[in-house]
Amino acid sequence: MTFKFKDVYINETSTITGPYESEGPLGKYFDLCHSDLYFGEKNWEQAEVKLIDEAINTLTRKSKVEINSVDAFIGGDLLNQIAASNYAMMKVNKSFIGIYAACSNSTLGLILGGSLIDGGFLNKVITFTSSHNTAAEKQYRYPVEYGGPKRKTTTFTSTGGVAALLSNETGKIKLESGTLGTVIDSGVTDVFNMGAVMAKAAADTIYKHLQDTGRDISYYDLILTGDLGVYGKEILKEYMYSEYNIKLKNYNDTGVMLYDIENQPVYAGASGPACASLVTYGYVFDKMKKGKYKKVLLAATGALMSPTMVNHKLTIPAISHAVSLEVIL
Repeated sequence: MTFKFKDVYINETSTITGPYESEGPLGKYFDLCHSDLYFGEKNWEQAEVKLIDEAINTLTRKSKVEINSVDAFIGGDLLNQIAASNYAMMKVNKSFIGIYAACSNSTLGLILGGSLIDGGFLNKVITFTSSHNTAAEKQYRYPVEYGGPKRKTTTFTSTGGVAALLSNETGKIKLESGTLGTVIDSGVTDVFNMGAVMAKAAADTIYKHLQDTGRDISYYDLILTGDLGVYGKEILKEYMYSEYNIKLKNYNDTGVMLYDIENQPVYAGASGPACASLVTYGYVFDKMKKGKYKKVLLAATGALMSPTMVNHKLTIPAISHAVSLEVIL
């Protein structure tokens, strides 16, 4: 299902990262980078709460928008019961819609926020998401202190907090449309191969978006997925061609872009809810504002993985939500 928005704009964004992201090829595009993973907190989970706090505070400072003028917040994270988001929202005391779409949180938040604004229900919405490498590893696999070896298909959960201000006030980046994805089962049970889990969901959503809008793939200057990594990126390209006869030439994956895969110990690249929006709000928006890209399709991907269900040896479902972003000249 695809929604076309009439007057919804991304007026400002913020990007907060950890050390691996700041040392990667896109480090100069982020607002604030921390040199360690604790951020001055006692544990990983509280560090992730701080990521959200800083993302929201940085966003309001950059946009010069007061919290009281924001109608609602939409956000989520990877922790059980989206705990980091809930703790961060306790300090804000504003209407909050908590979401869980795993690593596709960012685009789902934009679609929901855009719909509420376009429908005339709200005027200003802040969407946010976060992920923390060691907090996620402890929950979904095992604490990093265990030092267990991982397969080369493993993706490295990004550490970041990101936020975006949406409104009906004309800005440089327009939220042109959004496509809600469906839950896809690719038959994969391997928690160390998220690219294979999510690639088919990305393909399904991209194809449906093109069908719903009547567009050719060439309509977009750039197609982005997040966060398939090195191997999932290739699976998607092959699947799009074999299933839909579509060649992804103007395409890249944010999981491949965020890190220097050859020189950083990040396995097959980045993952995590922060991944897609760190790359998009940081690097891609900078290039859009400078005229390199005018139309971008971002299809964020999420593995809807439960540790309990994985222990039951069930397959891992996935979903992808996409947004069309356009520069206003």
